[in-house]
Amino acid sequence: MKKVVLLAVNAKYVHTSLSVRALSAGISEYAQFAYDVKIIEETINRTNEEIVEAVVLHSPDIVGISAYIWNAKKLPDVIKGLKEQLPKVKIILGGPEASFNAQYWLEQGSDEVIPGEGESALPALLDRWCHNKGLLPEANHTENAYPSYNPETSPIDPYTDEYLKALKGRLAYIETSRGCPFSCAFCLSAGDKVRFFPLEIVKEQILKLSKSETKTIKFVDRTFNCNAERAYQILEYILSLDTNCCFHFEVAADLFNEHTITLLKSALAGRIQLEAGLQSFFEPTVEAVTRKTSLDLAEKNIREIVLGGNIHIHVDLIAGLPYETLTEFKNSFDRAYSLKAHTLQLGFLKLLHGSKLREQADDLGIEYRKEAPYEIKCSPWLSAEDINTLKQAENALQHTTNKGRFLKTVDYVLAASKIRPFEFFEMLGQAVPNHGKDLSEYATEIFSICLTLPNVEYNKLYDCMLFDWLGMVKGKNMPYILKTAKNNKIHSAKIAEANLGRKIRRDESGILSTGQIIYVDSENRNPVTGLYIVDTRDNMNGLTTPLCT
Repeated sequence: MKKVVLLAVNAKYVHTSLSVRALSAGISEYAQFAYDVKIIEETINRTNEEIVEAVVLHSPDIVGISAYIWNAKKLPDVIKGLKEQLPKVKIILGGPEASFNAQYWLEQGSDEVIPGEGESALPALLDRWCHNKGLLPEANHTENAYPSYNPETSPIDPYTDEYLKALKGRLAYIETSRGCPFSCAFCLSAGDKVRFFPLEIVKEQILKLSKSETKTIKFVDRTFNCNAERAYQILEYILSLDTNCCFHFEVAADLFNEHTITLLKSALAGRIQLEAGLQSFFEPTVEAVTRKTSLDLAEKNIREIVLGGNIHIHVDLIAGLPYETLTEFKNSFDRAYSLKAHTLQLGFLKLLHGSKLREQADDLGIEYRKEAPYEIKCSPWLSAEDINTLKQAENALQHTTNKGRFLKTVDYVLAASKIRPFEFFEMLGQAVPNHGKDLSEYATEIFSICLTLPNVEYNKLYDCMLFDWLGMVKGKNMPYILKTAKNNKIHSAKIAEANLGRKIRRDESGILSTGQIIYVDSENRNPVTGLYIVDTRDNMNGLTTPLCT
């Protein structure tokens, strides 16, 4: 029996690979011969030598590898190492990086590249090799060279008992449809016909995962709600389950109807997460990348869902799209920031193999890095200096509000100083870059910078940052700017302990400039934001002198 290793090199340990499990299930379902299949999951943080050794340990005859932008840099050396230690091994590449760049991967030592879907193509290739018919000629590395897989009529189940037991808090992934109805020029799914998996099977798989030890189930559907009625049925089923799992969806915010929004508002806090790609609010850019969306309706729906307070909302912008200058991107950013989503991702254009925008890049004058992830370097609309400015703002955004940090502080500073959101993060990123900086030191520097802005008052800034610090941190010492006198600390801790009914750390309470006691319940988090619950109490029968002057 031939030994087959299916290798996934994930971005993080917490991730699990759906692709290798779907391929394994495909071999079980469609192969004419029996194979000894082993799934190996590694991460990009492991050395190439460690990844190779993990595979070599099983002495495989064939190794199948899924290639993505996050592991593309490592895979050539991994392939080389496998060939050196296993001279007779056959290596098969699949996944987005391989599908649209087959010749490159053949030159890197792969014996075969399977483009597109692999559930039926991989077992057919294994059988061909097992029959000593050889691998396909180089010219035949196209999807129509393989048998097609139809998830609508013959879906397979990748969720084995072994996989469910292995989750243990790691992210689980589920696919209920393939393809996308839209034709965004930067996306590999552009224009693919949407195919929906049978709804009853989808529900069965959701139920399986909801009973596992995973905490988050992420739907990999490119646009989960492109069929509004079907999306409603799946959401309704999820909300009926007795589970503590959180369910994450990528959605088009403008496609939500009031019926679905009403359903979403009924969800338990923290049960649903939504990721809505906005990409840009600049109409000429939206038209240039053929993105069909109603920005006004998307904005309206996001605001309404955010106001519900029970769903974590993540919105995306892409810097570097055609015709959007730095000035126009700042406008897009400020408009997106005003939606009050829990996360605003400032991403940078990646010219992916197989995307229309990569094909147009030379004509448009877009320069990008030739190695994965193929990020933009400059364009006629964004200079390298502009992109550096965006990178600085993104660094500040990522280390503050996107991590749930300094939320009240930023809200107060923006309201008091009247500074625009992008201008604030740009200033913060330039003045206080964070590259592995200690959080206490970072907080101190943010405090100092904010005090330089017009109309920002020391006491109000202090109160906001103390509130933020208590809610976002557990077990870390406060910055010196937030520390209080010993007798105040003892007094506030006693009041906090009386209200909580248990002992607390001294740094879990304090006194605001108003004289109020403030403390954190470090055993309870907000299920939507993930922040600890912070409370205040009037300072009765104790110290009442304002702390700050």
